[in-house]
Amino acid sequence: MSVTAVDLVRDIKQLVSLPEVSLRISRMTEQGECTAVELGRVISQDASLSARLLRIANSPVYGLSSRVDTVSRAVTLLGLQQIRDLVIATTATRAFEGIPTDLVSVEDFWHHSLYCGLLAQELGEVSSASRSESLFLAGLLHDIGQLVMFYKLPQHMHSALIRTLQVEDPLPMYRAEREVIGFDHAQVGEALAELWHLPSNLRECIAYHHEPGRAELFPVQVALVHMANMIASQPYIEESELDDWSHIDPRAWEIAGLSREQVLRAIEGACQQLQEARRAYFS
Repeated sequence: MSVTAVDLVRDIKQLVSLPEVSLRISRMTEQGECTAVELGRVISQDASLSARLLRIANSPVYGLSSRVDTVSRAVTLLGLQQIRDLVIATTATRAFEGIPTDLVSVEDFWHHSLYCGLLAQELGEVSSASRSESLFLAGLLHDIGQLVMFYKLPQHMHSALIRTLQVEDPLPMYRAEREVIGFDHAQVGEALAELWHLPSNLRECIAYHHEPGRAELFPVQVALVHMANMIASQPYIEESELDDWSHIDPRAWEIAGLSREQVLRAIEGACQQLQEARRAYFS
């Protein structure tokens, strides 16, 4: 194909653009020069966003001891980084509401993405090697490029899906996409993350979540998102046992430095949060 991943994202940028308030908050927190009051004031300018943030902050997902009634209070309790991630998460999921697709269940897509985000966060917490932030958001957004491709290139994506179902030598989806289209959803997601001015750690997690050995700046974060994605892609993810670990890249195990017992503990923690998180983010 003559089109590139960057072309695809540029062509759809009006439909999947983040609102200006999200971009502004991302810039403010990245520069590290704003206060909780200043950030709360900016968020409060968007009534719908403020209501969603307060609903999530007061959900069992965060387990705060008292009710949070103002955005500024939420920022104080959760921190600038956490609030930034919440803003991006809530606005990014809604940025795709206008994208119809007959090839994939959007509800199932976000269920997988939410579980991947929760599990990546839990893996980060049990990993002594990881002091990373934004693992939940990285896991939540790791497949966003796929939604763009299903919308813009439905026939090509259908052909790619067929190649993943071959009886002999089935391909993983990202390789099928490369074979049929010339690029994959990770590359499209990276281009979209660039357009949205997301932090470099999120861009690298999105770009290399299928190839953790290629990560250069944030290898542990990428390895954890890769592991979370591979586990979340398996059937019966609600169970805290895995029979087959071969789909996880051996390099990810090495980079993350996790034991199977730690991973199982993380799976249990993510499963316990999944239903509440789904209600908080998507109700």
